[in-house]
Amino acid sequence: MTFKSTFRDRLHEWLLRVNRLYHKQFYTIDSNPDGIDIFEEDWDSLVLLDACRYDALADQDELPGDLESRVSKGSQTYEFLRANFTDRDLLDTVYVTATPQYHRFEDELNATFHDVINIWSDDSNVWYNKGRQVVRPETTTEHALQAAEQYPNKRLLVHYIQPHTPFLDRPTEELRTDSNIYRQFISGELSVDASTLREAYRRNVDITLPHVADLVEGLDGRTVVSADHGELLGERLFPVPVSCWGHPHGTYVDELVRVPWLVHEQGERRDVTTGSSKTSDEEVETDVVKERLESLGYTD
Repeated sequence: MTFKSTFRDRLHEWLLRVNRLYHKQFYTIDSNPDGIDIFEEDWDSLVLLDACRYDALADQDELPGDLESRVSKGSQTYEFLRANFTDRDLLDTVYVTATPQYHRFEDELNATFHDVINIWSDDSNVWYNKGRQVVRPETTTEHALQAAEQYPNKRLLVHYIQPHTPFLDRPTEELRTDSNIYRQFISGELSVDASTLREAYRRNVDITLPHVADLVEGLDGRTVVSADHGELLGERLFPVPVSCWGHPHGTYVDELVRVPWLVHEQGERRDVTTGSSKTSDEEVETDVVKERLESLGYTD
């Protein structure tokens, strides 16, 4: 990394911190106080698309149901998990997840699910391409449908990693160079234009939605498709008008915390019951967790 790119990166992060201070100046908790508690909402199955903007679903025609919106408690996944999961008794819920973020902070979050299915931890479920490791959306759908059949009397929480990077269909070879694409773009190391990155994000949405539709159509009851947070695609923040990409924490702008809430109902509602925890202390090698996180752009 050159001195010039390092300076740009650090200046950008400093300006983001100024904006975060503005957004959090009146808050006494480290999350968005206007956000919903997802477990207090009415659903049998809640499908989370990681980093999915509200407008990414506004014009789509893949998913059945009626689109509303909600406000998230977090502008990034850890913040969302901490605000919704911490110290919760969730023994009526099975969590099927393609992201390692819950596992990464599991001890701190101290949530108790009936079962947690970490799809990402099994190498056979992971797509390897140019050094990136990610669970493809069709794999998440397959495991979610299996969980729905295995646990017919539990709420089902399904967490896809898409449309979060890495991009499944990269429009230029240069987007293959690094897992933290947005940071490279901001620093000037990545010489693609903004429209290329926006198109790559939209393609991730387009690739994912047919597989989400397969899941929604395969589930009975009240199914909601939502997101843990949105994504910035070059919008200027406030009060410091810096252009931003990705999903910095503590930044409660509309593009990050207004999330889709698409409701589809079919068949009978689930007769949800609680139960004991079936989760085990799953041992995942530290290197595996690190590699999966780096593939999502978490390199710090």
